[in-house]
Amino acid sequence: MKRSVVAGFGFAAMMVPQMALAHPGHGGTSFTAGLIHPLTGADHLLAMLLVGVGAAVFVRRNGWMLPVGFLVALTVGFATFALLPGAVAEAGILASLVVLGMATALRLDTPAPVAMLAVMVFGYAHGAAHGAETPSGALPWLFAAGFLAASTALHLGGYALARVLPDRALQLIGMGSAGLGLVLAVA
Repeated sequence: MKRSVVAGFGFAAMMVPQMALAHPGHGGTSFTAGLIHPLTGADHLLAMLLVGVGAAVFVRRNGWMLPVGFLVALTVGFATFALLPGAVAEAGILASLVVLGMATALRLDTPAPVAMLAVMVFGYAHGAAHGAETPSGALPWLFAAGFLAASTALHLGGYALARVLPDRALQLIGMGSAGLGLVLAVA
């Protein structure tokens, strides 16, 4: 376990340079810009992959509920982003990395309603951040359709990873994600 912790935090340390990419300038205002956005920041990318992992690992029956709940909350957060201060949204994103990462690393057997509530809170935070980061001049719902499509693909990717990777690899991904969330929180 000691090596796993070191490896997990090593992975997180490698991801620290990605902080600059977490919320880039968003050169475009289209569906494509929205599609690319979740793929350009380690925080968004890892959290959405972990939701897919959670769907495969933690909620064996009805696992589809977690990604669907996340996507619904992501959409609501995007539409109502002005209601959530940016610092709170960012804290929610970092908390999603830590909580989802630790749940993955420790294989927490979380009751489905608790998992769903947590994932929806995190989805709302991610959606609010996406809303605040929508480029000026963008068609907001076209941009949103792009990041929803990318988020769905990342959820499916996380689900697939959980089906093919050994538990040890998932633990490392979880520890690395949690470590990254902690590093970003203090950076």
